[in-house]
Amino acid sequence: MKKLFYIVSLPLCALMSCSTSSSKDKPKDEVPEISVIVISQRDTIINTAYVANIQAFQNTEIRSRIHAFLEDILVDEGKPVTKGQALFQLSTSELVIGESKAKANVDIALAEAKTAELEVERVNVLVSKKVITQIELDLAKARLRAVEAKVSEARAFAEEAKLKKGYTIIRAPFDGIVNRLPLKKGSLIDEGTMLTSITDVRSVFAYFSVSENEYLRFNRIKNRDNQVYDSVSLVLSDGSPYKYTGIIETMNGEIDPSTGSLTFRARFANPQGLLKHGATGKVVLQADVNNSLLVPQKSTFEIQDRSYVFIVDKDNVIRQRAFEYTTRLGEFYLVKAGLKVGDQIVYEGVQNLREGTRIKARMIPFSGI
Repeated sequence: MKKLFYIVSLPLCALMSCSTSSSKDKPKDEVPEISVIVISQRDTIINTAYVANIQAFQNTEIRSRIHAFLEDILVDEGKPVTKGQALFQLSTSELVIGESKAKANVDIALAEAKTAELEVERVNVLVSKKVITQIELDLAKARLRAVEAKVSEARAFAEEAKLKKGYTIIRAPFDGIVNRLPLKKGSLIDEGTMLTSITDVRSVFAYFSVSENEYLRFNRIKNRDNQVYDSVSLVLSDGSPYKYTGIIETMNGEIDPSTGSLTFRARFANPQGLLKHGATGKVVLQADVNNSLLVPQKSTFEIQDRSYVFIVDKDNVIRQRAFEYTTRLGEFYLVKAGLKVGDQIVYEGVQNLREGTRIKARMIPFSGI
């Protein structure tokens, strides 16, 4: 029996020793100190950027209106031109000959008309003397009308030949910059051949599309606060801001069914010519929002596509609460529903917390973040 007692008591002593040691090493639960903020109403500004396509105020293709040889190019690529300045000289020899032929045809037609007129007078005398019948006079008058129509046609051809001769000198339709010259002197060109294009970029248009929901949201803010959102700013493709402010001039009257968006057009001054036709950028639309609720993004977490925060109750116990937001403003969310003024929420470290945890709140002023 004595031997059995020692055999049994040895494991019991070891167990008691381990239990006592474990209880001494285990630290007591400590209440974590967590940063907490109070939600309040604030005035803020919503800046929303939209991809913009920049177009020149005027950008016109210069094309030939006749079939001819390109005799001379009177301008250079990238150079400014003024309205009416000569750009190209086309060959004129064939057109001069054509104009001379047209003038000759006019003279022939006028001579024929004179002959037909005299014939009418002669036949009229004979009819009055009853030498010939009235039918002969009617026929003579018909021939005169036909010849007079031929005169009109000849004059029209002569005017056309004169116009074509004028087309041999191609002039700038407005002040602008000459773009690429794809053809060289001596090229044979057809009617409608593009010779170059001229761009007027003293001011530019920025076209951008706004979704239907965003358009309605900004329209509600505008009507509520009696604000005017015609002024917009531009961010260039390299991320730098454009120094001049633009004005929204117009918008489309219908929403594109394929994209669900509405196209706006803003105009920007471009006195230094920095903006070019076909450039890209971002138009920034700004709206003042009064008495809004903001929540820092670092205070939120997502579960199954829903956004949550940890609310701190009166006993300093955290409870998760879902909320909805309308847009992101830098590092904040603009609250739509789910939260109210005075709610205390955990500011940071939400990934390490669990529902029902008791905390020690360390209050941080909202202005400090």
